[in-house]
Amino acid sequence: MEPVQAEETGPLTEGTEAPDGEILGRMIRDARKERGLTLEEAAKAADIGRSTLSKIENNQTKPSFEIIRRLMQTLELETPQLFVQSAQSDISGRRDYTLKGRGEHQETATYDHELLCNELTSKRMLPYISTIKARDVAEFETWVRHRGEEFMYVISGEVTLFTEHYRPLHMKEGDSVYYDSGMGHGCVSTSEEDAKVLWVSLGV
Repeated sequence: MEPVQAEETGPLTEGTEAPDGEILGRMIRDARKERGLTLEEAAKAADIGRSTLSKIENNQTKPSFEIIRRLMQTLELETPQLFVQSAQSDISGRRDYTLKGRGEHQETATYDHELLCNELTSKRMLPYISTIKARDVAEFETWVRHRGEEFMYVISGEVTLFTEHYRPLHMKEGDSVYYDSGMGHGCVSTSEEDAKVLWVSLGV
């Protein structure tokens, strides 16, 4: 990955829209504080300037999606929620598609996400296919939680979905579940091979 200048906050690619600045800034700030990182530490890890990060958190600038992606990786956000926002007006006439295996990968310690149809960034739903690398719920330092609702469909393998208000749910190929993603959750593979699931996140 090529380094960026300390204050790079350039425009987005043509035809795209940034996530809502206030929501974006709050999510980044909360994630940074949860990990006990100072502005300087987080900015250095993401290879951006401290003042740039401060401006992003306070909705004083519009960062490029390259910077957003770096921050997402630095803060180990488990889902690509930074690319989901609440649409305040009806948007029609848009379309996007992804060829098989050509989605954008975002890998964490527990999941390998393949973002689908990610050219449309200002949207209510976020679809992605995930390979579940985690094998034990202890691999999650904290519950995964984010605003909105989530649908999960098991494409292959077997998984166990852990949620803070319910008993562990064992799921096989073809099973599906819909749940409040603000409720703490985490998913682990229980089959011999790493399971694959389709997730659709709905931001609110």
